[in-house]
Amino acid sequence: MTQEWEAGRLDSDLDGVADDTLAVRAGQRRTPEAEHGEPLFMTSSYVYRSAAEAAARFAGETPGNVYSRYTNPTVRTFEERIAVLEQAEQAVATASGMAAILATVMTLCSAGDHVLVSRSVFGATVSLFDKYFKRFGLEVDYVPLADIAGWDAAIKPNTKLLFVESPSNPLAEIVDIRALADVAHARGTLLVVDNCFCTPILQKPLTLGADIVIHSATKYIDGQGRCLGGVVAGRREQMKDIVGFLRTAGPTLSPFNAWVFLKGLETLRLRMQAHCQSAQALAEWLEAQPGVAKVYYAGLESHLQHALARQQQTGFGAVVSFEVAGGREAAWRFIDATRLISITANLGDSKTTITHPATTTHGRLSPEERAKAGISDSLIRIAVGLEEVADLKADLARGLAHL
Repeated sequence: MTQEWEAGRLDSDLDGVADDTLAVRAGQRRTPEAEHGEPLFMTSSYVYRSAAEAAARFAGETPGNVYSRYTNPTVRTFEERIAVLEQAEQAVATASGMAAILATVMTLCSAGDHVLVSRSVFGATVSLFDKYFKRFGLEVDYVPLADIAGWDAAIKPNTKLLFVESPSNPLAEIVDIRALADVAHARGTLLVVDNCFCTPILQKPLTLGADIVIHSATKYIDGQGRCLGGVVAGRREQMKDIVGFLRTAGPTLSPFNAWVFLKGLETLRLRMQAHCQSAQALAEWLEAQPGVAKVYYAGLESHLQHALARQQQTGFGAVVSFEVAGGREAAWRFIDATRLISITANLGDSKTTITHPATTTHGRLSPEERAKAGISDSLIRIAVGLEEVADLKADLARGLAHL
């Protein structure tokens, strides 16, 4: 260990560098050990030189670590890397993507406030708003994602924020983020965008006018289905309050998971490019199959919002959904006939996955709620991984043969 520590050239100069470089190097501050890779700080607490230093640290009078529920060097590196990729002032990591939504709403809203949510959000997000937030006095209404006029008409004097997923899960619906941000700000509300499906590589909602961006880092940021985690990014004044919520309530990210996500970020652009390329090929192939009634993928010219997706995204993502004739029974036969693709509801993995949304990711919704969200019993969702496309086509052909 060096006796006198000066960072000097050990840390990288990142002024003006591209996203690929930021995804590999941003946020890292090397310790006196001069390590090249990011260190993993597996510690719950931190020591002080004196009682006076401890008191000042706990009072917030001097900067530094207090307890890993509040701050951790490995988690901080991950947060700073996400912040620069999303062009946010600050990012705050959480224990899961759902914890990121929880922390955001609990921080920004109070009993009596009104929130508008896109109708096509993830099933667990609907459950969080309807079963829990409403219990504590939050008013919640749902709006079709792409209906800008509908959003404007649904805003009330007590509306605090608009919450959307774009693209949506699993139908790849898109909203014009800039137009919706203009509506929100004209009416004095905030726009929160779940950017999980695109990642900051394919879409940067904050540059389009959104106020806060949310990720489930469990998905593409990790990229290999290993760890749970989430992150919220936005203006520093808002993130300060979210840090306070995490400090008190405790849904913070584990240092180990943060370290895994840092490794995932290093290959994020390469993986997203490969995911998108394979998803495009599979979507086009599926659209040509006689047993497939409809394919949902924004990269297809048949998608109603194809032009908008090209405008505000640099890629179309890796989730392809499609409907088959015959309802749930036919969809289940299709899924059960596959032999390579993993039957699981997770996505963002290097391994391709297949699921039946109506009975898994959106299974807790009522039939009426699923119908409003466009989740039919005949819908199948594929999260395209990194395997050879020809092998994926061959496996899906097994499913088609059982329709």
